[in-house]
Amino acid sequence: MAENAKNLVQSAAKVFAVLRAFDAGLPELTITEVAARAGLDRGTAFRLIHTLVSLGYLRPVPGSRRFRLSLKCLELGFLALSSQDLRAHAEPLLRERVPAIADAGSLGTLDGPDVVYLERVDAGMGRHDVDRRPGRRIRAYGAALGHAQLAFLPEARQISILESAERVKLSERTLTDLDALLERLRQVRVQGYAVSDGENAYGLRTVAAPVLDAGGAPMAGVSFTVDAGRMALEEFVALARPEVLQVAKELTDAVRHSAGAIGVGVWRPA
Repeated sequence: MAENAKNLVQSAAKVFAVLRAFDAGLPELTITEVAARAGLDRGTAFRLIHTLVSLGYLRPVPGSRRFRLSLKCLELGFLALSSQDLRAHAEPLLRERVPAIADAGSLGTLDGPDVVYLERVDAGMGRHDVDRRPGRRIRAYGAALGHAQLAFLPEARQISILESAERVKLSERTLTDLDALLERLRQVRVQGYAVSDGENAYGLRTVAAPVLDAGGAPMAGVSFTVDAGRMALEEFVALARPEVLQVAKELTDAVRHSAGAIGVGVWRPA
């Protein structure tokens, strides 16, 4: 987001530059090293470090001139992440992009041969005879949301899921052949996202990407869908692909940083 420089508090930006100077490869730093990594002069780094020590966010390393992050740094971030499930984290990210880039945005998770919708932001899909409200299901083989998640499972597991229910044509474009589906899933895994062009509902185009857990297994998927009359497939993919990948990455990072505290969540009717 573009921001007017007059509205930025430079001292606050410098505090975060100090905190970000520490990482897994360099967990302990001297004042001089912090200054160099944060792009600050040594005097400013000195004052900020000692302020952060007094507030409990940095700790001096005994017997040295080095400092390290304290566990207190985890408090705010962990509380923000763990206080809500994946649905609650996804909803504002989807809403930011609907209707700007798509007519609808969804979060869904695999449940056997189905994708169960957990969250849906809709702005203009009412004219289509589809129901994607939270709690609704769609067969994973016929949906980009399903392909995005299936692609990141071992092939034996893919086959087990695909063969656990009858595969019927949802439109003339639906893939039902097992070998063709497995080849599609291999392509999705390589590129990191899935595309559907009218494969489960006429006139709808969808781009989806997986949300992965700490072990790299899919725990959910996010998607953006547009009316085919709004834009050509190539145009929509070019517009939606970076956005769906960004949302999926943000949710994946949140899951991993929460140390497992963020779960998929269970949809319950209001």
